[in-house]
Amino acid sequence: MRWEGERESSNVEDGRGGGGFQIGGRGASLGCGGLIILLLVSWFTGINPMSLLNMVQGNAPVSTGAPSAPSGQRAPAGETGSRAAGDRLGKFASVVLASTEDVWKDQFSKMGKTYTPPKLYLFSQATRSGCGIASMATGPFYCQLDRKVYLDLNFFQELSSRYGAPGEFADAYVIAHEVGHHVQNELGVFEEMGGGRGRGEDSNSVKIELQADCFAGVWGNHANRDRQLIDPGDFEQGLRAAGAIGDDRMQRRSEGTVSPESFTHGSSEERTTWLRRGLESGDPGRCNTFQRRLE
Repeated sequence: MRWEGERESSNVEDGRGGGGFQIGGRGASLGCGGLIILLLVSWFTGINPMSLLNMVQGNAPVSTGAPSAPSGQRAPAGETGSRAAGDRLGKFASVVLASTEDVWKDQFSKMGKTYTPPKLYLFSQATRSGCGIASMATGPFYCQLDRKVYLDLNFFQELSSRYGAPGEFADAYVIAHEVGHHVQNELGVFEEMGGGRGRGEDSNSVKIELQADCFAGVWGNHANRDRQLIDPGDFEQGLRAAGAIGDDRMQRRSEGTVSPESFTHGSSEERTTWLRRGLESGDPGRCNTFQRRLE
Protein backbone atom coordinates (compact mmCIF):
# COMPACT_ATOMS: atom_id res chain seq x y z
CA MET A 1 0.00 0.00 0.00
CA ARG A 2 1.12 3.54 -0.74
CA TRP A 3 0.01 5.12 2.53
CA GLU A 4 3.08 7.03 3.73
CA GLY A 5 2.66 10.80 3.61
CA GLU A 6 -1.14 10.57 3.51
CA ARG A 7 -3.43 12.34 5.96
CA GLU A 8 -3.64 10.91 9.48
CA SER A 9 -6.87 10.84 11.43
CA SER A 10 -7.44 13.02 14.50
CA ASN A 11 -9.76 10.31 15.87
CA VAL A 12 -7.05 8.00 17.24
CA GLU A 13 -6.76 7.48 20.98
CA ASP A 14 -3.52 5.79 22.01
CA GLY A 15 -3.73 3.95 25.33
CA ARG A 16 -0.58 1.90 24.87
CA GLY A 17 1.52 4.01 27.20
CA GLY A 18 -0.79 3.67 30.19
CA GLY A 19 -4.38 3.91 31.23
CA GLY A 20 -4.90 0.18 31.66
CA PHE A 21 -6.42 -1.61 34.61
CA GLN A 22 -6.18 0.05 38.01
CA ILE A 23 -6.42 -2.52 40.81
CA GLY A 24 -5.52 -1.21 44.25
CA GLY A 25 -2.45 0.93 44.79
CA ARG A 26 1.19 0.75 45.72
CA GLY A 27 1.68 -1.53 48.69
CA ALA A 28 -1.93 -2.80 48.52
CA SER A 29 -2.73 -6.23 49.90
CA LEU A 30 -5.42 -8.63 48.74
CA GLY A 31 -8.01 -10.39 50.80
CA CYS A 32 -9.92 -13.44 49.63
CA GLY A 33 -12.42 -11.32 47.70
CA GLY A 34 -9.68 -9.28 46.07
CA LEU A 35 -7.91 -12.47 45.01
CA ILE A 36 -11.09 -13.73 43.37
CA ILE A 37 -11.45 -10.43 41.49
CA LEU A 38 -7.84 -10.66 40.35
CA LEU A 39 -8.34 -14.22 39.09
CA LEU A 40 -11.48 -13.18 37.22
CA VAL A 41 -9.63 -10.31 35.55
CA SER A 42 -6.84 -12.74 34.63
CA TRP A 43 -9.35 -15.20 33.16
CA PHE A 44 -11.12 -12.51 31.10
CA THR A 45 -7.97 -10.83 29.81
CA GLY A 46 -5.46 -13.65 29.53
CA ILE A 47 -2.93 -11.71 31.60
CA ASN A 48 -0.75 -13.84 33.86
CA PRO A 49 -2.26 -13.64 37.39
CA MET A 50 1.23 -13.22 38.89
CA SER A 51 1.76 -10.18 36.68
CA LEU A 52 -1.52 -8.74 37.92
CA LEU A 53 -0.51 -9.48 41.51
CA ASN A 54 2.74 -7.59 40.97
CA MET A 55 0.73 -4.67 39.60
CA VAL A 56 -1.54 -4.63 42.64
CA GLN A 57 1.38 -4.75 45.08
CA GLY A 58 3.17 -1.93 43.31
CA ASN A 59 6.01 -4.05 41.92
CA ALA A 60 5.13 -3.24 38.35
CA PRO A 61 3.34 -0.34 36.65
CA VAL A 62 -0.37 -0.88 36.10
CA SER A 63 -0.62 -0.14 32.41
CA THR A 64 -1.43 -1.80 29.14
CA GLY A 65 2.26 -1.86 28.26
CA ALA A 66 3.82 -1.10 24.89
CA PRO A 67 3.42 -2.83 21.54
CA SER A 68 6.09 -5.29 20.48
CA ALA A 69 5.59 -4.33 16.85
CA PRO A 70 7.84 -1.71 15.11
CA SER A 71 9.48 0.64 17.56
CA GLY A 72 8.60 4.26 18.13
CA GLN A 73 7.72 6.84 20.71
CA ARG A 74 5.27 5.68 23.37
CA ALA A 75 2.38 8.09 23.66
CA PRO A 76 0.71 9.16 26.89
CA ALA A 77 -2.60 7.43 27.60
CA GLY A 78 -5.52 8.95 25.77
CA GLU A 79 -3.40 11.09 23.46
CA THR A 80 -5.08 11.63 20.12
CA GLY A 81 -4.15 12.29 16.52
CA SER A 82 -0.82 11.90 14.75
CA ARG A 83 1.18 12.57 17.92
CA ALA A 84 -0.25 9.39 19.41
CA ALA A 85 0.68 7.41 16.32
CA GLY A 86 4.38 8.14 16.63
CA ASP A 87 5.41 4.65 15.55
CA ARG A 88 5.09 3.22 12.04
CA LEU A 89 2.22 0.83 12.79
CA GLY A 90 0.36 3.55 14.66
CA LYS A 91 0.77 5.93 11.72
CA PHE A 92 -0.42 3.21 9.35
CA ALA A 93 -3.57 2.62 11.41
CA SER A 94 -4.19 6.38 11.59
CA VAL A 95 -3.86 6.80 7.82
CA VAL A 96 -6.19 3.87 7.13
CA LEU A 97 -8.75 5.32 9.54
CA ALA A 98 -8.47 8.72 7.83
CA SER A 99 -9.07 7.06 4.47
CA THR A 100 -12.22 5.34 5.76
CA GLU A 101 -13.40 8.73 7.03
CA ASP A 102 -13.02 10.25 3.56
CA VAL A 103 -14.72 7.35 1.80
CA TRP A 104 -17.71 7.06 4.13
CA LYS A 105 -18.21 10.81 4.39
CA ASP A 106 -18.58 10.84 0.62
CA GLN A 107 -20.84 7.76 0.54
CA PHE A 108 -23.13 9.12 3.25
CA SER A 109 -23.32 12.46 1.44
CA LYS A 110 -24.58 10.61 -1.64
CA MET A 111 -27.29 9.07 0.56
CA GLY A 112 -28.25 12.50 1.89
CA LYS A 113 -26.81 11.64 5.31
CA THR A 114 -24.01 12.95 7.54
CA TYR A 115 -21.25 10.56 8.60
CA THR A 116 -19.80 10.84 12.09
CA PRO A 117 -16.57 8.77 12.22
CA PRO A 118 -15.67 6.43 15.08
CA LYS A 119 -12.71 6.73 17.41
CA LEU A 120 -9.91 4.18 17.06
CA TYR A 121 -8.53 3.15 20.46
CA LEU A 122 -5.09 1.52 20.33
CA PHE A 123 -4.16 -0.64 23.30
CA SER A 124 -1.72 -3.35 24.24
CA GLN A 125 -2.56 -6.47 26.27
CA ALA A 126 -5.87 -5.34 27.76
CA THR A 127 -8.09 -2.35 28.40
CA ARG A 128 -11.66 -1.44 29.32
CA SER A 129 -14.23 -0.59 26.67
CA GLY A 130 -17.82 0.53 26.83
CA CYS A 131 -18.73 -3.07 26.01
CA GLY A 132 -16.53 -4.72 28.66
CA ILE A 133 -12.93 -5.88 28.81
CA ALA A 134 -10.89 -5.78 25.60
CA SER A 135 -7.83 -7.97 25.31
CA MET A 136 -5.54 -9.49 22.72
CA ALA A 137 -7.60 -12.67 23.07
CA THR A 138 -10.81 -10.92 21.98
CA GLY A 139 -9.17 -9.55 18.83
CA PRO A 140 -10.11 -6.24 17.17
CA PHE A 141 -13.72 -5.23 17.71
CA TYR A 142 -16.20 -2.39 17.47
CA CYS A 143 -18.14 -1.33 20.55
CA GLN A 144 -21.57 -0.06 19.59
CA LEU A 145 -22.09 1.61 22.98
CA ASP A 146 -19.09 3.96 22.96
CA ARG A 147 -18.72 4.03 19.14
CA LYS A 148 -15.06 3.05 19.21
CA VAL A 149 -12.93 0.52 17.37
CA TYR A 150 -10.53 -1.29 19.74
CA LEU A 151 -7.29 -2.62 18.32
CA ASP A 152 -4.13 -4.19 19.72
CA LEU A 153 -1.67 -3.64 16.88
CA ASN A 154 0.06 -6.90 17.78
CA PHE A 155 -2.93 -8.61 16.17
CA PHE A 156 -1.39 -7.83 12.79
CA GLN A 157 1.55 -10.09 13.65
CA GLU A 158 -0.95 -12.75 14.76
CA LEU A 159 -2.80 -12.41 11.46
CA SER A 160 0.43 -12.99 9.56
CA SER A 161 2.11 -15.72 11.62
CA ARG A 162 -0.86 -17.68 12.94
CA TYR A 163 -3.42 -17.24 10.19
CA GLY A 164 -1.09 -16.97 7.19
CA ALA A 165 -2.44 -13.61 6.00
CA PRO A 166 0.47 -11.13 5.87
CA GLY A 167 0.56 -7.74 4.20
CA GLU A 168 -0.51 -4.17 4.83
CA PHE A 169 -3.78 -4.47 2.95
CA ALA A 170 -4.70 -7.50 5.06
CA ASP A 171 -4.10 -5.31 8.13
CA ALA A 172 -6.07 -2.44 6.60
CA TYR A 173 -8.96 -4.81 5.88
CA VAL A 174 -9.18 -5.58 9.62
CA ILE A 175 -9.58 -1.87 10.44
CA ALA A 176 -11.99 -1.28 7.55
CA HIS A 177 -14.14 -4.26 8.65
CA GLU A 178 -14.51 -2.85 12.18
CA VAL A 179 -15.28 0.60 10.74
CA GLY A 180 -17.88 -1.23 8.64
CA HIS A 181 -19.64 -2.10 11.89
CA HIS A 182 -19.65 1.59 12.79
CA VAL A 183 -21.21 2.34 9.40
CA GLN A 184 -23.92 -0.19 10.27
CA ASN A 185 -24.43 1.55 13.58
CA GLU A 186 -24.76 4.91 11.83
CA LEU A 187 -27.31 3.42 9.41
CA GLY A 188 -29.36 1.80 12.17
CA VAL A 189 -28.63 -1.77 11.07
CA PHE A 190 -28.00 -3.05 14.59
CA GLU A 191 -31.33 -1.74 15.86
CA GLU A 192 -33.19 -3.08 12.86
CA MET A 193 -31.63 -6.53 13.19
CA GLY A 194 -31.93 -6.83 16.95
CA GLY A 195 -28.23 -6.29 17.63
CA GLY A 196 -27.11 -9.16 15.42
CA ARG A 197 -27.61 -11.83 18.03
CA GLY A 198 -27.76 -15.55 17.36
CA ARG A 199 -25.59 -18.25 15.90
CA GLY A 200 -25.74 -20.35 12.77
CA GLU A 201 -24.90 -19.89 9.13
CA ASP A 202 -28.16 -18.04 8.41
CA SER A 203 -28.21 -15.95 11.60
CA ASN A 204 -28.32 -12.16 11.76
CA SER A 205 -24.91 -12.30 13.45
CA VAL A 206 -23.36 -13.85 10.34
CA LYS A 207 -25.20 -11.49 8.00
CA ILE A 208 -23.96 -8.47 9.96
CA GLU A 209 -20.36 -9.69 9.77
CA LEU A 210 -20.61 -10.40 6.04
CA GLN A 211 -22.01 -6.94 5.43
CA ALA A 212 -19.07 -5.43 7.34
CA ASP A 213 -16.77 -7.43 5.04
CA CYS A 214 -18.57 -5.99 2.03
CA PHE A 215 -18.31 -2.47 3.46
CA ALA A 216 -14.56 -3.04 3.94
CA GLY A 217 -14.43 -3.87 0.24
CA VAL A 218 -16.32 -0.68 -0.61
CA TRP A 219 -13.63 1.26 1.26
CA GLY A 220 -10.86 -0.62 -0.62
CA ASN A 221 -12.45 0.14 -3.97
CA HIS A 222 -12.56 3.88 -3.32
CA ALA A 223 -9.15 4.00 -1.62
CA ASN A 224 -7.79 2.58 -4.86
CA ARG A 225 -9.95 4.61 -7.24
CA ASP A 226 -9.84 7.99 -5.50
CA ARG A 227 -6.46 8.03 -3.72
CA GLN A 228 -4.42 5.28 -5.43
CA LEU A 229 -3.40 3.82 -2.07
CA ILE A 230 -3.51 0.25 -3.33
CA ASP A 231 -0.63 -1.59 -5.02
CA PRO A 232 -1.08 -4.52 -7.44
CA GLY A 233 -1.69 -7.68 -5.44
CA ASP A 234 -3.03 -5.85 -2.37
CA PHE A 235 -6.61 -6.99 -2.87
CA GLU A 236 -5.45 -10.60 -2.83
CA GLN A 237 -3.95 -9.99 0.63
CA GLY A 238 -7.31 -8.82 1.92
CA LEU A 239 -9.17 -11.75 0.37
CA ARG A 240 -6.65 -14.14 1.90
CA ALA A 241 -7.17 -12.54 5.32
CA ALA A 242 -10.98 -12.78 5.03
CA GLY A 243 -10.70 -16.45 4.11
CA ALA A 244 -8.24 -17.18 6.90
CA ILE A 245 -10.68 -16.06 9.60
CA GLY A 246 -13.82 -17.74 8.29
CA ASP A 247 -15.73 -19.72 10.91
CA ASP A 248 -15.18 -23.06 9.15
CA ARG A 249 -11.43 -22.62 8.93
CA MET A 250 -11.18 -21.34 12.50
CA GLN A 251 -13.23 -24.25 13.84
CA ARG A 252 -11.27 -26.81 11.85
CA ARG A 253 -8.02 -25.36 13.18
CA SER A 254 -9.10 -25.33 16.83
CA GLU A 255 -11.52 -28.25 17.07
CA GLY A 256 -10.87 -30.42 14.02
CA THR A 257 -14.52 -30.25 12.93
CA VAL A 258 -16.90 -27.71 11.40
CA SER A 259 -20.25 -26.84 13.04
CA PRO A 260 -22.27 -24.46 10.81
CA GLU A 261 -24.94 -24.19 13.51
CA SER A 262 -22.45 -22.28 15.68
CA PHE A 263 -21.17 -19.87 12.99
CA THR A 264 -21.02 -16.20 14.03
CA HIS A 265 -19.01 -14.59 11.20
CA GLY A 266 -19.54 -16.73 8.10
CA SER A 267 -17.54 -19.31 6.20
CA SER A 268 -14.28 -18.53 4.44
CA GLU A 269 -16.04 -18.68 1.08
CA GLU A 270 -18.78 -16.31 2.21
CA ARG A 271 -16.36 -13.81 3.72
CA THR A 272 -14.17 -13.65 0.61
CA THR A 273 -17.26 -13.46 -1.64
CA TRP A 274 -18.76 -10.48 0.17
CA LEU A 275 -15.42 -8.69 0.49
CA ARG A 276 -14.87 -9.19 -3.24
CA ARG A 277 -18.37 -7.84 -3.96
CA GLY A 278 -17.49 -4.60 -2.20
CA LEU A 279 -14.04 -4.39 -3.77
CA GLU A 280 -15.41 -4.83 -7.29
CA SER A 281 -18.52 -2.66 -7.01
CA GLY A 282 -17.58 0.12 -4.58
CA ASP A 283 -21.33 0.34 -3.94
CA PRO A 284 -22.69 -0.06 -0.39
CA GLY A 285 -26.07 -0.83 -1.96
CA ARG A 286 -24.56 -4.11 -3.16
CA CYS A 287 -23.89 -5.15 0.45
CA ASN A 288 -27.40 -6.12 1.49
CA THR A 289 -26.62 -9.48 3.09
CA PHE A 290 -30.06 -9.55 4.73
CA GLN A 291 -31.88 -10.09 1.45
CA ARG A 292 -29.66 -12.59 -0.32
CA ARG A 293 -26.82 -14.99 0.33
CA LEU A 294 -24.10 -15.98 -2.12
CA GLU A 295 -24.88 -15.43 -5.78
